[in-house]
Amino acid sequence: MAERGDGVYIIDTEGNRYLDACGGAAVSCLGHSHRRVIDAVKQQLDRMAFAHTGFFTSDPSEELADFLVQRAPEGIEHVYFVSGGSEAVEAALKLARQYFLECGEPQRHKFIARRQSYHGNTLGALAVSGNQWRRQQFEPLLIDVEHISPCYQYRDQQPQETDQDYALRVANELEEKIEAMGAENVIGFIAEPIVGATAGVLVPVPGYFKRIREICDRHGILLILDEVMCGMGRTGSLFACEQEGVRPDIVTVAKGLAAGYQPIGAALCSADIYAKFRDGSGLFQHGHTYIGHATACAAALAVQQTIVDEKLLDNIQHMGDILDQSLRQRFANHPYVGDIRGRGLFRGLELVADRDTKAPLPPSLSIHSSIKRHAMARGLACYPNGGTIDGLHGNHILLAPPYIIDRSHVAEITEKLGDAVDAALLDAGVIN
Repeated sequence: MAERGDGVYIIDTEGNRYLDACGGAAVSCLGHSHRRVIDAVKQQLDRMAFAHTGFFTSDPSEELADFLVQRAPEGIEHVYFVSGGSEAVEAALKLARQYFLECGEPQRHKFIARRQSYHGNTLGALAVSGNQWRRQQFEPLLIDVEHISPCYQYRDQQPQETDQDYALRVANELEEKIEAMGAENVIGFIAEPIVGATAGVLVPVPGYFKRIREICDRHGILLILDEVMCGMGRTGSLFACEQEGVRPDIVTVAKGLAAGYQPIGAALCSADIYAKFRDGSGLFQHGHTYIGHATACAAALAVQQTIVDEKLLDNIQHMGDILDQSLRQRFANHPYVGDIRGRGLFRGLELVADRDTKAPLPPSLSIHSSIKRHAMARGLACYPNGGTIDGLHGNHILLAPPYIIDRSHVAEITEKLGDAVDAALLDAGVIN
């Protein structure tokens, strides 16, 4: 039972302290007791908690929109606020569909996504998600979406392939899929720049997203990048796609946007998309009660200003390198850790039964659940998951600590995680 926060720690009702090395789900990027953000929320509540956007806008929402647009990739100039990541993706999908209606192309009705992706739990977001474990119960309710391979270098790059060859091969699956479906029927392609929860921080091979952008442009389809987990500074730049050198047509953010101090997400779009609505119907046929919520926007603005004022992007890059080094020192020769990957303060470890063959541990062991349990017992919150490879096989551990960590926190994360992994493997009978 969580009772209070203290910097990067959560304290339970019995006084136990847990270092939040995953930010919940890559959410709590400023920890759990940042005074500036708390004060901003209180001050906004004293002024006005909420005013419905059917009647009013507010200073916090306008200021936050301006802040994001000024720092977004060039050409991204408009923001639509919602209450979380799934809503942001849902809004992006509907925005993309209506865009082509405004363009006079109503036959476009199909999306392409990637296997082992995760875009949210609403039905539209779940439909474009490629994780079978999350989808299977709701399959009859989901729209029909085509899926291609993820950029999963550790498992899919062939021994003889260069990084460039692999990037082109896996990206070209998109072109093959578009041609098979007919480009005139396709709305867009949606992908996480760095895949998070379902595959354990898959970092794209250099050149992959530039090729994806070229293919989308050639066929006139939209590129939607889902940065709900990997964006808002998590990888060392405010938008993860900056490091790929590409600009999406629509980008979604949430989680680190307000760091958990209030629930908020956003879909941002290009000026070209906005112009079609402005000059066409004049209305995006969508909405939720709490869009542009003044208190949520005030919290997010305080979080984003804090990241700038405290130069936390620099700390993410610096401490990310130190965390990577620490993880490699502890796990690089571990017989059951096959891959260590990530960028900034977004790191993943993939577990295997055999490092040479990359064979996964048996799903029946639920080793990820055991690691989580042992880590919590040691005062560490991390984010292990199963089904890394195909929704059933494979295990990984995701780390997404707050941007305010220092070297002592890195040491604590590594030590406790190492002990938890070994204890879980011992419990499972994998090691003696």
